[in-house]
Amino acid sequence: MANKVRSIFANENYVDLTLYQFGYEKCDPLHANGPAVWNHFLFHYIQSGKGQLRSKDEKGNVNTYHLQAGQGFLFWPKQQNYYIADEEDPWVYTWVEFDGLHARELMLHSGLTFNYPVYMGRDDEEREKMSRELLWLTEHPQSPPLELIGHLYLFLSGLIHSSSARKEATGGRMRDFYVRESLNYIEQHYAEDISVEDIAAYCSINRSYLGKIFRSVLNASPQEFLLKYRMKKACELLEITTMPIGEISAMVGYPNQLNFSRTFKNQIGVPPREWRNSRRR
Repeated sequence: MANKVRSIFANENYVDLTLYQFGYEKCDPLHANGPAVWNHFLFHYIQSGKGQLRSKDEKGNVNTYHLQAGQGFLFWPKQQNYYIADEEDPWVYTWVEFDGLHARELMLHSGLTFNYPVYMGRDDEEREKMSRELLWLTEHPQSPPLELIGHLYLFLSGLIHSSSARKEATGGRMRDFYVRESLNYIEQHYAEDISVEDIAAYCSINRSYLGKIFRSVLNASPQEFLLKYRMKKACELLEITTMPIGEISAMVGYPNQLNFSRTFKNQIGVPPREWRNSRRR
């Protein structure tokens, strides 16, 4: 395998969880990256060798971790990190950059937090499965998007189940239950004229509590989540169909096409028609 392999996942049709980049790197001694801030979750798994991570926590303190083969480290979005290969035994790692509406919840489940981003395995079988999935991504960058996303899910399953910091899900975590119920409701009714009050009523909780648990689990308000979900669905329809924009507008919950076009431009940066044309050049 080459010293460095980097692949970009250009498909934006996946809302819940999506890839951005993935790769493999055999570092030279003292090869360093950062200090830098990434926009998405970025996980490195150390296949061999050693290195050092310096990560800034929520209080602004910089913590230093000395890491070796079999361990890994996670960068959270907007977190400043710096990492450097060992001088005598530089590390070789595989890495994957990902995000999505469920990414934050999954990472909290893994126990890898903004304040402690270091992965250590407690189950060798699951750890090996995770490692194999990362290598598979690196070796099959031209595979169909759905297949790549499937292996991303398998990687995350291995990461969560092998992590020594894993947070066990219990029946008493009603917050997570309400969030899942809310997401199910949005996925089934996003094309309708629904409100945050409708979502809260479906879950039999008040609007204030719904907003609080959305912030804690998804780092977004229910309104922000619903808006982002509708825009992602609109992008899917614009790219894979030839339907008129007015029909797409109605299908994602905007009976007024002008209102839809204005919202789309505010969120995506360009009008729907221009976005569609850019995807077909």
